[in-house]
Amino acid sequence: MSPNPDTDEQPSYSQSVKAQLRLREMILAGELASGSRIAELTLVDKLGVSRTPIRTALMKLEQEGLLEALTTGGYAVRTFTERDVSDAIELRGTLEGLAARFAAERGCAPGVLAEANACLNQIDQFLSSDTLNDEAFSAYVAHNERFHALLSEMTGSAVLQRELERVIALPFASPSSFVIGQANSAKARDMFIIAQDQHRQVLAAIEQREGARAEAIMREHSRMAQRLLNEAMRSLDLHPMSSVRLIRRKT
Repeated sequence: MSPNPDTDEQPSYSQSVKAQLRLREMILAGELASGSRIAELTLVDKLGVSRTPIRTALMKLEQEGLLEALTTGGYAVRTFTERDVSDAIELRGTLEGLAARFAAERGCAPGVLAEANACLNQIDQFLSSDTLNDEAFSAYVAHNERFHALLSEMTGSAVLQRELERVIALPFASPSSFVIGQANSAKARDMFIIAQDQHRQVLAAIEQREGARAEAIMREHSRMAQRLLNEAMRSLDLHPMSSVRLIRRKT
């Protein structure tokens, strides 16, 4: 039964996440062309969820920098250069590295550390299966983003938290930006496991007050996103109809 966009006003969080992930995938794959206006009603039919979670997803993707709000209302797909994306990822890695160092050197509230560990325990459960279904994958993305938000909170620095929020709003700088586009690749689960190990290692460094080590781990963590960007751009040559076509190559 298809959703009723007029009566379904209390969608679950998972519906919003599902819509956000699917829309991001459509943008990255070029199903929603660069510069095209987004039609909400078309997405209701295409995604099988009501307008409310779609609107939430559109706002999230604008915050990520994938969409731009139009003065006449609604949203359109943005276009970026490869350098824009690379610079945004590099900047996030620099700031998250600084955040990890601050958390380690200044110390952080035990409650926040406990919540971060609990978040990673949840991710471990999702990764215990050989494959991730849609529900588990949506939950993985939500917990991954929550972990990165907790890392920012650990700093105790309002200045750094504010700057991290700005960076994550840059195109493709979100911690999960490239995850959905490569979720079904042969390397996907290996990538998730490596990322999870880095999460564990940075928490251990923070708990042991090893600032330089914590910073280095998070810088390396962001380089995984850089590698994924490079793979995505190489896929333009191999699979031109199913890749990140809104990113223009460097000239």
